[in-house]
Amino acid sequence: MRASILALPLLATLMMTACKSEDATPVASAAKPTPTQTAVVDEHSYAEPGKVAITDLALELALDFDTKTLAGTATYALDWKDKAATVLLLDSRDLSIDKVEGDDGKGGWAPLTFKLAAVDPILGSKLSIDTPQRNAQVRVTYRTSPQASGLQWLEPSMTEGKQLPFMFSQSQQIHARSWVPLQDTPSVRYTYTAHVTSRPDVMVLMSADNDPNAIRDGDYTFKMPQKIPSYLMAIAAGDLAFKRISDRSGVWAEPTMLDKSVKEFEDTERMIATAEALYGPYRWDRYDMLVLPPSFPYGGMENPRLTFLTPTVIVGDKTLVSLIAHELAHSWSGNLVTFSSAKDAWLNEGFTSYVENRIIEVLYGKEQADMENVIERNELKKEFAEIDPSLQALATKPGVLKDPDNSSSATVYTKGAWFLQFLEQRYGRDKFDPFLREYFNHFAFQSIDTQQFADYAKKNLLAKYPNVVTPAEFNAWLYDPGIPPTAPLAQARRFGVVDSARLAWLGSQQLPPAAITDAWTTQEWVHFIESLPETLTLEQLAQLDSAYGFTGTMNGEIAQRWYPLTVRSGYTNANDAIAAFLQRIGRRKLIMPTYNALAKTEAGLALAKDVFEKAKPGYHPITTGSVQEVIDTAKPAPTPVAAPAAEPAVLAPAPAAPTAAPAK
Repeated sequence: MRASILALPLLATLMMTACKSEDATPVASAAKPTPTQTAVVDEHSYAEPGKVAITDLALELALDFDTKTLAGTATYALDWKDKAATVLLLDSRDLSIDKVEGDDGKGGWAPLTFKLAAVDPILGSKLSIDTPQRNAQVRVTYRTSPQASGLQWLEPSMTEGKQLPFMFSQSQQIHARSWVPLQDTPSVRYTYTAHVTSRPDVMVLMSADNDPNAIRDGDYTFKMPQKIPSYLMAIAAGDLAFKRISDRSGVWAEPTMLDKSVKEFEDTERMIATAEALYGPYRWDRYDMLVLPPSFPYGGMENPRLTFLTPTVIVGDKTLVSLIAHELAHSWSGNLVTFSSAKDAWLNEGFTSYVENRIIEVLYGKEQADMENVIERNELKKEFAEIDPSLQALATKPGVLKDPDNSSSATVYTKGAWFLQFLEQRYGRDKFDPFLREYFNHFAFQSIDTQQFADYAKKNLLAKYPNVVTPAEFNAWLYDPGIPPTAPLAQARRFGVVDSARLAWLGSQQLPPAAITDAWTTQEWVHFIESLPETLTLEQLAQLDSAYGFTGTMNGEIAQRWYPLTVRSGYTNANDAIAAFLQRIGRRKLIMPTYNALAKTEAGLALAKDVFEKAKPGYHPITTGSVQEVIDTAKPAPTPVAAPAAEPAVLAPAPAAPTAAPAK
């Protein structure tokens, strides 16, 4: 999953729920069981895959827009590993369980006793199924809640085309359990099939073998032959059409979004070929993309065969398509080699961020790759200044991460990628690239933890090429908070021009000439705004706004930095645009910085509450929870009385405002 080309800043208020680290003991020693203990596979799941594991899932579901539910059966093929085990434990959240049956070995089904435990606010409810016969298959008949945390149901008015309703899932981290009762842990991988019925005027898609030539008829069948973890299971339904990019890739989107999406993502086949040249063949047959409505809470989700994408990256100039590179990279790091629990999330996101940057370097040049590295590492510095040090270690200790949705993105994305760049630069690409390629091949279609990676790397990299990286240097990256002193620096030459222009403007109020700013990309505008002081005068903000039209921009990367600056500075001229932005977009990475800034003053909090009340029907449940948390925990200071804004300075000649590419 990717927030964007930029790391998703974690909410400081959410981080307060995590426990503090007492030492830097590696996860491996903290989690290693004694001979009398049962190994804890995943602290965020009730499942016991060491005793019995799902190997195949067959779904029969009816999709109902009127009731906002999925209803039907889930049938599991089971591998009983413990001969003494007679209970199947599944994860669920807000599911109505009608009945449970086990196959009787004679072609029939017999009822099984089950119990649904009390609700845990994070983990949901444990579903215990008594299986004294250790049935080869178990079938659960169930119905989802209209408020399922992993599903969003949109009225036609909330879609791009305004004609048909829309539904989509978001299973990561542990939201699959809200629409299918299962072993909702990445340590379990399974194949699946699905038969889904719906109203006949919508197209239904899943993270499976979608047929580009499928017609809408209300009856759809899917098959996923490769084993996947539960968080990669996905479903969507709506007014969707397909357009080809290459023989193995294309775009699904609402008809009004289709052509512009295909144009923006036309380099996808080149990205696939680039990744294959670096890290081995693409093993998922097709790589299609689904452009979702703006309420999608993330930048992208790497559902195999069908990446889910936010429309906010479609800005017309491909400056944000590193998101595609990121989700594609997950086809190796995450989908192929998977973290076994959320505390090892860096094995997915750090590796993927590193691979993403390598793809961007090949296709768009080292300068763009360097700019994105600098932006992400600047974000990391800000986040690390606020969050609990125990969340800054790549190998998060058991018990620290209470809610798997609240890991530090700076850690798992940026620090993880930085660690791999450290290894790359020490060993050289001629040695590190083959190592990484073989790593993906060695652990293909497996779920692993940090200790397994460390053991493999020490054997196949550190020991193979001695005296390049010491075990102490290697372990510091994994187990210590912060960034080790061995971290390679990132520099972006083009940011030097941006810095000079910013400093000159702050000193003289003279904006840089249009000949310079006309050529700036999204990354350069982001760096310009991020490097400004924490607050500006109303006159300065008005001058920037008059020249560059930041207020009202359609570029979410610009908006998510400009609007908090206006809030902190008391520039209320932006309030109407802020309200429109927060109601139009549901992507957490883009809107949470503004909600956080608004919640710090009484007037801002009042605006946040008013906007949230209007926007909430169109937000995904994950986004709703994040915003509600900010509002509920807000401790606003009295709103300062700001001086009236001066008239914008007359610019002669005025630098041209950024066009839709990049700043609009």
